[in-house]
Amino acid sequence: MALSNTRLLRASAAAARHPQMADALLGVLIGVLSLLSVLEGPRSIPGRSLTVLDVLVAALAALLITLRRRWPVSVLAVVTAVAAWAVASSGEIYVLTTVSVVCAYTVASRRRRTTAWIAGAAAALIVYAAAVVFAGQLWDSSEALEDLAWIGMAVAIGDAVRSRRAYVAAIEDRAARAERSRDEEARRRVAEERLRIARELHDIVAHHLALINVQAEVAVHAVRQQPDLAEEALSHVQQAARTGIEELSTVLTVLRRADDPEASTEPTPGLERLGGLLDSVATAGLRVAHQQDGEARRLPSAVDLAAYRIVQESLTNARKHGRDPNAQVRLTYTAKGLLITVENRAGSSTGPRTGHGLTGMRERAASVGGKLDAGPDASGRFAVHAFLPAPINDGEPT
Repeated sequence: MALSNTRLLRASAAAARHPQMADALLGVLIGVLSLLSVLEGPRSIPGRSLTVLDVLVAALAALLITLRRRWPVSVLAVVTAVAAWAVASSGEIYVLTTVSVVCAYTVASRRRRTTAWIAGAAAALIVYAAAVVFAGQLWDSSEALEDLAWIGMAVAIGDAVRSRRAYVAAIEDRAARAERSRDEEARRRVAEERLRIARELHDIVAHHLALINVQAEVAVHAVRQQPDLAEEALSHVQQAARTGIEELSTVLTVLRRADDPEASTEPTPGLERLGGLLDSVATAGLRVAHQQDGEARRLPSAVDLAAYRIVQESLTNARKHGRDPNAQVRLTYTAKGLLITVENRAGSSTGPRTGHGLTGMRERAASVGGKLDAGPDASGRFAVHAFLPAPINDGEPT
């Protein structure tokens, strides 16, 4: 039983994927059955030999069934006219009754209710009138009323199916809108929460920095003549800094996820740790030639971190995608900032690498106001060029 249900579901799914083919098979089946009904004879009517007209009617029935989804109303009109002609000429409609029922169902399931019932009623009355007027059947005979009943039932079932489809589609659309609304509401709340956190961070930093600035000025003026006052001012600076750090930590905690690792107590990495990075990649099999142009100087912490991460990710990509285990890192210090160049022989793919690594490096550079370009050059080497602004201020030691 379960196997039969599975096969039925598979057949239904296949028919839904290929409706035109399913209609063609149904049309052929109805045409073949109509020819068999002529040979055997329906009800109490004895069978007879097939004629050319029987074969043509069966072929027409198969064609109309195949085209019923594309032009439902037109196909119903054609089959109704042919059925009325068949009743008026010979009184035999056989297959045309089945085709009329199928086409009436198709109209009802695919058109508006008004159109479906008008078309179905017209088809049923035309066939009924042809049977009564031309075929000589009694108006209340079972043969004449049977066609009315079948077509009416087909229209009713088709209308119910159409209503069910519309109901399911409305529910799915409502669910999709509700899902979109929930997503939009979640994004809106996240944006509002970020704005609230940004405002709190601004208030915390502005308040404590202003306090530190005032107390530092007091300490500067009093350090020689009033050391006690300077010491008190510096203690206020210390307390304000400690309180600001604690409040910042409290606010930023909400931005951490539950599965984030614990905050590291190690210093933020910078270019002073470049030697250790080069040693680690050398252990992994990548030989790096390091070159420095210009006199190194202390960079802002954000720029220093961005430079270290860019070099780190570039060397990681070189080890993973490079053709040979050699790379070159060149750091150029200028009055305006730091230029980073990392080169290695490109791998088998000569196109630009697309991945999260390059995107992350570009975001790193952009976060400090810089820019980064990466890609293969004409010589077959893959190069990363990044410029991070860090201008020398007047009076700053180089």
